[in-house]
Amino acid sequence: SDSKNEPVLRQQVAALPYRIADSGAAEILVITSRDTGRFIIPKGWPKKRQKKPDAAATEAYEEAGIVGKVGQKPIGSYTYWKRGVGEFERLQVLVYPLQVTKQRAEWPEKGQRRMAWLSVEDAALLVDEPELVSLIRSFRGAPH
Repeated sequence: SDSKNEPVLRQQVAALPYRIADSGAAEILVITSRDTGRFIIPKGWPKKRQKKPDAAATEAYEEAGIVGKVGQKPIGSYTYWKRGVGEFERLQVLVYPLQVTKQRAEWPEKGQRRMAWLSVEDAALLVDEPELVSLIRSFRGAPH
């Protein structure tokens, strides 16, 4: 396709929350969306005057109560159709790795979502967006 004719998509940011298990394998935290209950990763709109990686980390805290070290470069992106009022909009989501160091006891959306730590393979099986599946499958923990 001719990229000049591609519409410029509005961008959201997401965190791919991970930890390295004792085995050395990466584990991914997935959460459920509030509306449909599908498995997703924390994401939202970038805040004004906030760097995109920091905005991704903020979403992870608000939606899952997790904090940690966020990568400053996206590991990739995926697109999805967001259901609006009477319309759909295709959005691009920039995905930033977040090495989780702790889970808070309280956070803004506590009790509104389910969450699970999963192997890379299982996390890839549970999410729907094909490009996000590929991103997770190729993830082995961010380099330091």
